[in-house]
Amino acid sequence: MTAADKAQARGVSLRRITRLFVPHRWPIATVTAIIVVSSVVAMASPFLLRAVIDDALPHQNLTLLVWLVIGMVAVAAVTSALGVVQTWISTNVGQKVMHRLRTDVFTHLQRQSIGFFTRTRTGEVQSRITNDIGGMQTVVTSTATSLASNLTTVVATLVAMLALSWQLTLVSLLVLPPSIWLTRRVARLRRAVTAAQQRELADLNVVIEEGLSISGVQLAKTMGTGPALVQRFTASSERLVDLELRSQLAGRWRMAATTVVFAAIPAIIYLSAGLPLTTTTMTIGTLVAFTTLQSGLFRPITGLLNIGVSLIASLALFARIFEYLDLLVEVDDPVTPVDIDPAQIKGHLRAENITFTYPGSETAAVAGITLDVPPGTTLALVGQTGSGKSTLAALITRLHDPDTGRITIDGTDLRDMRLADLAKIVGVVSQETYLLHTTVRENLRYARPEATDTDIETAAKTAQIHDLITSLPDGYDTIVGSRGHRFSGGEKQRIAIARTLLRDPQILVLDEATSALDTQTERAIQHALDQLAHDRTTITIAHRLSTIRNADHITVIDHGHIIESGTHDNLLAQHGRYARLAR
Repeated sequence: MTAADKAQARGVSLRRITRLFVPHRWPIATVTAIIVVSSVVAMASPFLLRAVIDDALPHQNLTLLVWLVIGMVAVAAVTSALGVVQTWISTNVGQKVMHRLRTDVFTHLQRQSIGFFTRTRTGEVQSRITNDIGGMQTVVTSTATSLASNLTTVVATLVAMLALSWQLTLVSLLVLPPSIWLTRRVARLRRAVTAAQQRELADLNVVIEEGLSISGVQLAKTMGTGPALVQRFTASSERLVDLELRSQLAGRWRMAATTVVFAAIPAIIYLSAGLPLTTTTMTIGTLVAFTTLQSGLFRPITGLLNIGVSLIASLALFARIFEYLDLLVEVDDPVTPVDIDPAQIKGHLRAENITFTYPGSETAAVAGITLDVPPGTTLALVGQTGSGKSTLAALITRLHDPDTGRITIDGTDLRDMRLADLAKIVGVVSQETYLLHTTVRENLRYARPEATDTDIETAAKTAQIHDLITSLPDGYDTIVGSRGHRFSGGEKQRIAIARTLLRDPQILVLDEATSALDTQTERAIQHALDQLAHDRTTITIAHRLSTIRNADHITVIDHGHIIESGTHDNLLAQHGRYARLAR
């Protein structure tokens, strides 16, 4: 465990963990009551046994013997039935807590900015949600009830033992101090190994994600790196085997020594019973009943010690989960959002002296950008790769917030809008098309769940993809494959265009939207987009100047700065950067 991990684990308070169970306090109270009743009922068995040995058998009292035996069976039946109810309630509570943790982490990560996901490995995120939360299952589902059960049993057993013989009870408790000391040492070992296990599981998830995704497999086959990936996976898996062995064996010798001491206590009890001080005051029934209680005492004590080990070890898991839950949301809904009706938006877009620098970079991606795009007009952004065009598009869609300046739609700052409202107003088709592993129909309906089949087909026709879809054996029910690899790049982009058009946004951002299309298809889609742009504000980013020559306004960006601005003809007449790009 690194110093950072130790500090992180120490920072997890038991109070915060306990708060996870507060919504379920009444079921937990019910389980606690069941545990108390069950423990008290179970304490009757040793006393019934003493009565059998000291009274019923020596005096051959058959009636008493029958009632005592019936009592023993009844105690076993009642405690077993209560145990089933207890297990059902506690497991239900534990699973609800696990569900809340999973959904809270997933929801919180959904709110994170694009910057978080560019900094974080995909496999790492998946590991936190699956492996870390899954590793806490035993602790969350059974620890609280085990703690209450074992603690109640210990208290009830001690009371019963004291009632039988306080002298032998003191002898039995001599083993507790060294056992507690050993347990604390074992817990520290387990916590360190647990943290290492979860980090290795995250690394293994990354290898799986990178090596078995469709893109990863294609890269491995074309680069011939398959054997290297297998070696990397094998090495990570072997490290997990070693960590699992260390986890299971951590402190085993110490705990084995404690078990031996526990086993030796009954012998000491028998020896103590034979001493002159106790031989005249203790019956055989009392001795048998006491040793029965004493052997039953060490089981819950061992359980309590193991719970302590599990709790301390699980702090490493809770630390990793709470680390994600405590992440600040860089781009979030405003505290007091402006109420907007997306249907009433005209689409007047303004960028006022905006500057943005990516975290870790010393150079601004865009600096001092001011734009004014009237409703229903088309603005084309032109520039070489890395000039800041896509960054500007990301700021317009509020994937990032500018460091200075502001972007407004109809006079309202984007930061004052709800993110859901902004998503309805601004639609994006980027050069990197992502399709879900489901049918074409569901990929399109993802943009607007209430869309009818007619709406879907109309959008597909506009994007020049309807004929291709209907020519497939399953039509709109065709599975697109992982990340859309069933289709070519141009076909995927046309599906993405249809998906965006289905939402009918008032502002359309086309970030190299036709980059993967052949010239003929590009012309067809561009004609459709020109018709759609008549009533909407459109921001077009393109390397091919043929796609933007008819834009109402063209802005040339270089190293984050606007260097030229005007119409196609005006910019050609200036013989500047745009003219050189055109040539």
